[in-house]
Amino acid sequence: MDGGLRLLDQTLLPEVEEYVDLHTIAEVVDAMKRLVVRGAPALGCAAAYAMVLELPITDDAEIWLTQLKKNARELETARPTAVNLGVGVRLQLQMGHGLMASGQGDPVTWTEQLVQIAQAFHFADQESCVALSEHAQGLLFDGVSVLTHCNAGALATGGIGTALGPLHLAHSRGVRLKVYADETRPLRQGTRLTAWELARHGIAVDVLPDSAAASLLASGKIDLVFVGADRIAANGDVANKLGTYPLAVLAQRHGIPFYVLAPGNTIDPTCLDGAQIPIEQRSDEELYDADPQPKGVGVFNPAFDVTPAELVSGIITEQGLFQPHGAHQSLWLEYVESLNA
Repeated sequence: MDGGLRLLDQTLLPEVEEYVDLHTIAEVVDAMKRLVVRGAPALGCAAAYAMVLELPITDDAEIWLTQLKKNARELETARPTAVNLGVGVRLQLQMGHGLMASGQGDPVTWTEQLVQIAQAFHFADQESCVALSEHAQGLLFDGVSVLTHCNAGALATGGIGTALGPLHLAHSRGVRLKVYADETRPLRQGTRLTAWELARHGIAVDVLPDSAAASLLASGKIDLVFVGADRIAANGDVANKLGTYPLAVLAQRHGIPFYVLAPGNTIDPTCLDGAQIPIEQRSDEELYDADPQPKGVGVFNPAFDVTPAELVSGIITEQGLFQPHGAHQSLWLEYVESLNA
């Protein structure tokens, strides 16, 4: 297919706003690995669009399907923890098989239809962000103070964001709020992305070192913790950016509600618990950055950690607020089961 996928290069923010045009699957995979595009919902949208790249202009359906399958194999391995990426890929692969089996049209029209499906997938994520943001409004009040980790705003999704979406919505309605953004080492997504995103929309935000979160929570200045998710297991265990788990422990210690906000397709009903979630390991260079790495020193640099369901006050999706444990756990389990249908 001619054309390409245009993405805002998030590695250059906040200093430079620059878009990159990608024309091959290899370029998209590289962009995903380098975090040019990041955030589970955004990865899902990017993957859905990328599935149409390199599809041949041909009358041969088998050649077309072979390339579609090749695209799927290469994209699915780019970021193993973010489940939405695989959702976008598998949707397009399933639709491609269905178009071919229908016996109607030809590979050229099928490619055009897959572009439309990618657009619909993107639009659905926009709608999910708005819906879950509405469901979270009951938690917010005038003067509320919220702590967040990493970036789960518009940059990480196809819409207004997950963890940041409710804050944008409340701010647009005149609610006074204050956001504290963890720096989020080692790539500083809180400092570079969340703070930039909120400040440019006029939302008051302070950045803090990750290690200062305990003192901040103990100070009584925080009312709520909002975070996003990259994969949620069937039992409610949540994989999110490294540093989320200790934040949940600290929030429970200080009696502060801890909420996870994500679209329903971030839930993986085939994954029974957090132990089954694959955790991506990142490079030594990310941790040391420009500093020299001493000889003989190893690095443990997981991109994500897993927060047990019992530390989560609620999971908010486009379908509402669910509690993955306690008296209302059955509603969560029914919701997860419905995703298998």
